[in-house]
Order: sequence, then C-alpha cells, then structure tokens
Amino acid sequence: MSELRPALVSFLLLTVVTGVAYPLVVTGIGQAVFSEAANGSLIREGNKSIGSRLIGQPFSDPKYFFGRPSATAPQPYNGAASSGSNQGPTNPALAAAIGDRVAALRALDPENKAPVPIDLVTASASGLDPHISPAAAEYQIARVARMRNRPEAEIRALVEDATEGRTLGILGEPRVNVLLLNLALDGKKVS
Repeated sequence: MSELRPALVSFLLLTVVTGVAYPLVVTGIGQAVFSEAANGSLIREGNKSIGSRLIGQPFSDPKYFFGRPSATAPQPYNGAASSGSNQGPTNPALAAAIGDRVAALRALDPENKAPVPIDLVTASASGLDPHISPAAAEYQIARVARMRNRPEAEIRALVEDATEGRTLGILGEPRVNVLLLNLALDGKKVS
C-alpha cells in the first residue's frame, strides 16, 4: 500500500499536467498567436466558410482552373484520409491514370499542344494539395478564358495576382492556390 499511493498520486498529477494543463496552454498560445492557422486557415465569404487555404477542392467545370488530382478515398480531398496512392513510377495503374488525365485535359482544350504540367496529372504526397505550379495555371489560361468568354490577358492577370512566392523568399517554389484563384474568377471577395 505504501508503494501504491505515490504511484497513484504521480499518475493523477501527470494526467492533469499532460492531459489537461499542457493541451490548454498549447491551444491558448495557438489561438492567441496563430489564430487563423489554428482554426484551419478557413476561407470565408461573409459568414459562410467555403473552404480552406490548406486543403484542395475538386473542380471539374472547364470554366474553372483544375487543381492536382487527389489520391484520397472515398471522395477526393478527404482530409481524414490524407495519403498518397503509393503507386510507384513503374506501376502500370499509375501510368494508366496519368494517361487518362492527360487525355481528359487534351479533350477539354484540343488546341493546346503544350506539354501537360506534371502536377495536373499526379497527386501530391498528401493527396490534399491546394496549389498548382504557375506553369499548370498558365497551361489552363486559354481554356478558362474561352469558357468564360473573357480575354486571356485578364485571366493571366488573375493568375499573376494569385501566385504566391517562396516562403521566406527561399523555401519551396512559387505556387497558385486553386480555390482562391477560382473565387477571384467569380469575382468573390473572401476573407
């Protein structure tokens, strides 16, 4: 009994410290210092949440820019099922999927003879990537302009406005958030 009491007291104390106090402190700091990120980096139109800056969304209408394919199941861009396809570069299923995606893009824009950027036909490691490369956006400008009956220069300007630079000027590559770009196409003001 003399050994059981200190063990129980230590167990209860550590449970309160690590299971209650520490999570509350970390959550409080996150909310105070990084409130947007701590709340999911949500994009809002008025009081309505329409997406996140961190998770891609499916766009299939050719008047919109398409993002990277998603490898999540049972539906695309499922944040609870973040994962890659685990298909290696020599996997015939991956080659077939890429071929099908290239064919679909070519069918939507048969006049575009440029090589299809790889990020339009392959999923990211998480399957949730909300960004495409500036080259992938450039590849789609003519189709989007034609479908919206707007000048290519106007659509190109929206792409340039939506292009984010490298983080801290050195990390990563320039990228375009597809959801934000498509909202700008629709003229929606988001916060």
